[in-house]
Amino acid sequence: MDLALARSGKRVVAGLHRRGGQEIINIAPCQVLDPRLVTLAGELEDALPGLGLLRREGSALVNLTDSGFDLLLRTDAEPDARARSALAGFAARAGVARISWAQGKGAPETLCLLRPPVVRFSGVAVEPPPGAFLQASEAGQAAIIAAVLAGVPAKRQLKARMFDLYAGCGAISFALAELGPVQAVEGDAASLASLRKAAGGGRVVAEQRDLARRPMMAAELKNASVVVLDPPHAGAAEQMAQIAASGVPAVIYVSCHPASLARDVAMLAGRYDVAAATPIDQFLWSARLESVVVLRQRK
Repeated sequence: MDLALARSGKRVVAGLHRRGGQEIINIAPCQVLDPRLVTLAGELEDALPGLGLLRREGSALVNLTDSGFDLLLRTDAEPDARARSALAGFAARAGVARISWAQGKGAPETLCLLRPPVVRFSGVAVEPPPGAFLQASEAGQAAIIAAVLAGVPAKRQLKARMFDLYAGCGAISFALAELGPVQAVEGDAASLASLRKAAGGGRVVAEQRDLARRPMMAAELKNASVVVLDPPHAGAAEQMAQIAASGVPAVIYVSCHPASLARDVAMLAGRYDVAAATPIDQFLWSARLESVVVLRQRK
């Protein structure tokens, strides 16, 4: 959950920006969010005033992990010793495993760590970096994983390595690894470090690579059993051109943006057929839609 923070006199307001504007909406009436996140937003509004962290505005990115909240504060003022001590006390009271801080878009630093924030992907414990991208809900993630695994070729066909592109912290990589060796490719260094540490030299091999600037080339993919990709909102046009030329037998595309998905899948037209398309409504009561599309090489 990404909360907007704004100073209003002596108060701090925590909520969500109204679409198309700067007004901050209170999240208390939200029926979709985990109630613990709603409670934490209210506790932040009580805790932040007087700490000198917020001159005008900032944000609070919260991930709910197996060991408690993982909180990243991005503010326009640096915490002094008193603020750091106060935030450690807040973490202990509010069930926060880790609080990190960054000024604006700078790199985060850990202010307090009561216990490592841990999430489990297919039974593998992963400690994500501050502000890591995780799926909106456990149910949504489970549905994505199920649709991906249903699209993987039969095990007898998995003679070569599987590729997981835009792998993040490894949610899909570790699920695929139960079937065979996986090459996980991710551009963000912190996310990749978390994945690599959790993999521990097992079936998942991690590679850092900015796939928009330096996509996996067709020659690198041609012997793969399957290519799975879960790109950001803008899609993966540069990478899709190489996948189309690779001749890989199966492609599984996970998307949060139908327009980017349609553009990218069209690049495989004539060479691949859509074998399955699974819509996943994990953003309830919104127009956003997650999709998993399975494509097979045309014979």
